[in-house]
Amino acid sequence: MLSLLHIENIAVIEQSDISFDRGFNVLTGETGAGKSIVIDAISAILGERAYRDMIRTGANKASVRAVFTDVPRVPWFEENGVEYDSETIIQREIHLDGKNVCRVNGTLVTVSILKKLGIQLINIHGQHDSASLLDEANHLSFLDAFGDNESLRADYSEKYNTVSALRREIERMSMDESEKLRRMETLRYQIEEISKAELEVGEDEALEERRKILQNAEKLSDGMNAAVECLYGGDETDGAATLLAQAERELARLARYTDAFAQFHERVSDLMYQVQDVAEEVRDARDDLSYSADELERIEARLDVIHRLRRKYGVTCADILEYLENAKAELDQIEFADDHVERLKGKLKGAEEAAFDAALVLRKNRKQTAEMLSERILTELAQLDMPRVQFSCQFTPTDLTADGADSVVFYMSANAGEALKSMSKVASGGELARIMLAMKNVLAEKDQVETLIFDEVDTGVSGRAAQKVAEKLRSVAIHKQVLCVTHLPQLAALANTHLLIAKGERDGRTYTTVTPLDIEGRKRELARIIGGANITETTLKSAEEMLS
Repeated sequence: MLSLLHIENIAVIEQSDISFDRGFNVLTGETGAGKSIVIDAISAILGERAYRDMIRTGANKASVRAVFTDVPRVPWFEENGVEYDSETIIQREIHLDGKNVCRVNGTLVTVSILKKLGIQLINIHGQHDSASLLDEANHLSFLDAFGDNESLRADYSEKYNTVSALRREIERMSMDESEKLRRMETLRYQIEEISKAELEVGEDEALEERRKILQNAEKLSDGMNAAVECLYGGDETDGAATLLAQAERELARLARYTDAFAQFHERVSDLMYQVQDVAEEVRDARDDLSYSADELERIEARLDVIHRLRRKYGVTCADILEYLENAKAELDQIEFADDHVERLKGKLKGAEEAAFDAALVLRKNRKQTAEMLSERILTELAQLDMPRVQFSCQFTPTDLTADGADSVVFYMSANAGEALKSMSKVASGGELARIMLAMKNVLAEKDQVETLIFDEVDTGVSGRAAQKVAEKLRSVAIHKQVLCVTHLPQLAALANTHLLIAKGERDGRTYTTVTPLDIEGRKRELARIIGGANITETTLKSAEEMLS
């Protein structure tokens, strides 16, 4: 449940703390007072897109903080390394440079990760939902949202993905003859060029290392001679090995007289043997060093061949040889493409049959779901003063698609005696608002989201229908927290909590305030909604009657 919303520097709201209660919360106010700003702030907390245009003029950033209570322990917390708390705090900052900083219980998260949590906390239903209801492309998803067919959808998707993969492979293999000949000629040339080089894995690295030695052979020789002389000594100097041997003998003699020198003798003895070993290895390396201009020339020529192949086929010899194997395999496939395509077509036929069988199972489930959905929606619409409406889900078989083998369109008749037609052709604005409310109420029964927000979904509704919509929202609020932005007195009168959004001016700047109303405040606001700015005793009395 959304308990508290703190807004700073969003549009005309400089700073505001808004408390929401359980049950039915309504937000009212003059057109343009800033009701939509509150919804935008909530949307930002849910991970929806936020723009720097939202930032109040003169401010460097905007921020929103929301406190949610009684949050269930959903897997999201563990999956994203966020500490769980039934009282969850979400913060978001929107900066002028476009940067967004989001935190959940103090832990930084990305906007996309925040959105995955947001959809589990709040559902926002706005006027755009009516447009989505009219779009027949969305009807199947509405139906699936009501039906418990996730496992059937997953089973079908797996089989359909197999079909799609086989179709792509057949299409890839089915090239025209001229294209096939051109590709085979290219592959044969590449195979011959690489094979002729007779590469070995790691050959390029070994050659480059040998070339480095040959290019620096004189420096290496001079350096090793100097090292050998330092270790073994020369005509006029003793080397390190000789000096260590002398020290070892002297310490051995001293160790016979006192144990204090025994450890010194042991350490120097170890050093002597290590230096002698190194001296022998350096001397052997010097003696083994051989080089010639001819060898360097041969290596340069070989590396030139490898470099030309690198530019075409890969970074290393291993990459080039892998390209060779792939080219041979592709050539083999093309040469025997007709046979391969026939085998793939046989597999495709079996895969299509399996996918179609899964689609039929899914269709059966959907038709059962459609009957239940129609029954529930008609019940809801009867409660919304539309008792004569007819509603049904019309199925049309299709080829296999990612969603199955069905096209689903919602049909309705708003008045008695009229034939069922596509919803987009018969529903008025007020009827759409009530149909949308009915569907949202039915679908809300299937999810665990505790807070529902209705943003002016009462557009086009008035009179008795408005009263029915108000009663429906009030009944939904028995089990869910409901927030509703409205211009209808019928809805505002039935609220448990009434918040007034008002806009004013101070020091040449526009400010929006959010104020919880007491009984007298609610009476005056209802009177304003009923009669406009000129509040009279009559409108006040009407408001009082509605509240009572």
